[in-house]
Amino acid sequence: MKSPVNPELSKSEREQMIHQIDTLAKQYQKENGRKPVIMEVCGSHTVALAQTGLKTRLDHAIRFISGPGCPVCVTDQSAIDQMISLVDQPGVILTTFGDMMRVPGSYATLMEKKQRGADIRIFYSPTEAVTIAENNPGQTVILLGIGFETTIPAILAAVREAEEKSVKNLQVYLSLKRIEPILSTLLNDPDLVVDGFILPGHVAMIVGERHFNFLNNRSIPGVISGFTLDEMLTSLKQYLDMLTAGTPGVINNYQAVVTAEGNPVARQWISEMLTPVKEAWRGLGEIPESGYAFTDRFSHFRVSSDLLTQTPHRVKKTGCRCGDVLTGKIQPLECALFDRICTPDNPVGPCMVSHEGSCSAAYEMKETIV
Repeated sequence: MKSPVNPELSKSEREQMIHQIDTLAKQYQKENGRKPVIMEVCGSHTVALAQTGLKTRLDHAIRFISGPGCPVCVTDQSAIDQMISLVDQPGVILTTFGDMMRVPGSYATLMEKKQRGADIRIFYSPTEAVTIAENNPGQTVILLGIGFETTIPAILAAVREAEEKSVKNLQVYLSLKRIEPILSTLLNDPDLVVDGFILPGHVAMIVGERHFNFLNNRSIPGVISGFTLDEMLTSLKQYLDMLTAGTPGVINNYQAVVTAEGNPVARQWISEMLTPVKEAWRGLGEIPESGYAFTDRFSHFRVSSDLLTQTPHRVKKTGCRCGDVLTGKIQPLECALFDRICTPDNPVGPCMVSHEGSCSAAYEMKETIV
């Protein structure tokens, strides 16, 4: 379903919309005996709800739960450990987005490995890894390919550039996630109560509005939203309109960026270069066809099996409940480690490390008046 492109709201219009949201939420509570439960899937939405003060302002009316939208946070601990172990191999240069540097492995972080002399380089664009490989022909350059559909095209652009330039010493460790299988898995969880989704605008930019039509078969409302205060407000209003009227569907409230079909070039690259495979998720285990591997045509870019640790260290138990936070079972503040042992300066789990992490957002959240 389409939504009109919303102009910027005035302060009085915002207050009026908050009142409307409050009224609809109370109507739902009266009819169902509980607050409506909405899951924001994207980590950027988690941050937006916190920074705009909406989560605090509407907490009495709506139960917000943060879903598995932060790519670093949802990566299984064994995969994190495997990535970190790559720098122990001789002749390896590891390249990565900066948010991976402080993610705790069972026994070290990439930052600690770098401080001990490992050659780890942070990039802003994955294509920088191709240049590093060109400049270091005698070494193996590994690109950590982590992310949802939003990041995948940039990773594939690096691979395509390496192919065109015949760069032979670039390898890619893929830990990619697909949005549809994880949402379907969450909806099949009998222990999770969720009435609908604020759908990720950045992912939708790639996959398109129609990608989320599977929610229509589940009678679950979903709104593709932008990230400004006004976009979040109008998306919440549209969600509650559908929920209270009993007319679920998918509304595109981010039309300036998201089209029905998404980005055709990016989708073509994904189709040509990747194939769905099972993937392990933090807190959920392996989910069929929820990740990606290279197709045979591009399989020579996979990290060599010789570089992968065959007998990795046993995953260290820390008491971190990041997996339960990501699957909506608890709120960050319900973890016994939150703001006691686990803080942004001393993160125990990835949800406290990444800027988009649920625990990081909860820690930094201010009582902002909208």
